[in-house]
Amino acid sequence: MAFATTSDGVRLFYQSAGKGIPIVFVHEFGGNHWSWEPQVSYFSRRHECITFSARGYPPSDIPGDAEKYSQSRAADDIIGVMDAAGIETAHVVGLSMGAFASLHAALRYPGRIRSAVVAGAGYGSEREYQEFFRRNSEQVAKGFEERGARVFAPVYGESASRVQFQEKDPRGWQLFVERMAQHSDKGAANTMRGVQMRRPSLYDLEDELRALQVPLLVVVGDEDDHSIQPGIFLKRTVPRCGLTMFPKSGHTLNLEEPALFNHLVAEFLAQVDAGRWGPRDPRSDPTQIMRAD
Repeated sequence: MAFATTSDGVRLFYQSAGKGIPIVFVHEFGGNHWSWEPQVSYFSRRHECITFSARGYPPSDIPGDAEKYSQSRAADDIIGVMDAAGIETAHVVGLSMGAFASLHAALRYPGRIRSAVVAGAGYGSEREYQEFFRRNSEQVAKGFEERGARVFAPVYGESASRVQFQEKDPRGWQLFVERMAQHSDKGAANTMRGVQMRRPSLYDLEDELRALQVPLLVVVGDEDDHSIQPGIFLKRTVPRCGLTMFPKSGHTLNLEEPALFNHLVAEFLAQVDAGRWGPRDPRSDPTQIMRAD
């Protein structure tokens, strides 16, 4: 088993498969390093694929203090895993919590990030829902803490943006829940309180995002309601950003629609590596409807 040791002494478990331009996959709150199996099987044929378990997720260390968890640490941990694996630059592909971490890694370390796939990001960003999101996050933290992952995972797995996965692929959803049931109760609660509840709104990062030159692909499900408007915001703000929306889809996009997800990400990475994922053509003026002169 391979481990990276972070600057604050936390050991992070990681795995590598394949050869080629590296991709680091960054999992969501409800997942772990296993969440990316459909992607690793596909992309490791022509890329080096790195998966890891975030701090608080076994077999990585589980710091007992919630202050050891934060959005900035989550971004730094991506770089820590890259350093341990001997990777100078990589594409990063993140879902939800992992998408936020990937985006923040691109903001903090643009020279290390070749591109970022930001899938299902936005929760807690919409100003009208921020306080509700924080209260809901505390309820979820208590659910893991007081009831335990084995009992609470099926409850969390039937969230409003997860039932689409359950409806389409009951076996895949059940495996997702079974793996979530193996999470650390304390690690899940600390992650929810230290990372999810405290991360800044995407709208508060507008100036930094406008200056970001790292290529982005934003992916949202059309039934993942609290990711849609933040996804549109990223498209309109980040210069080298593309946006795609999966129909009749929820939050767990890489598992719910693995073939579509892999196809779009592969095309994105190919264009980035060919130098073809540039900023929006200035002639594509959003204030114009049809050219008349």
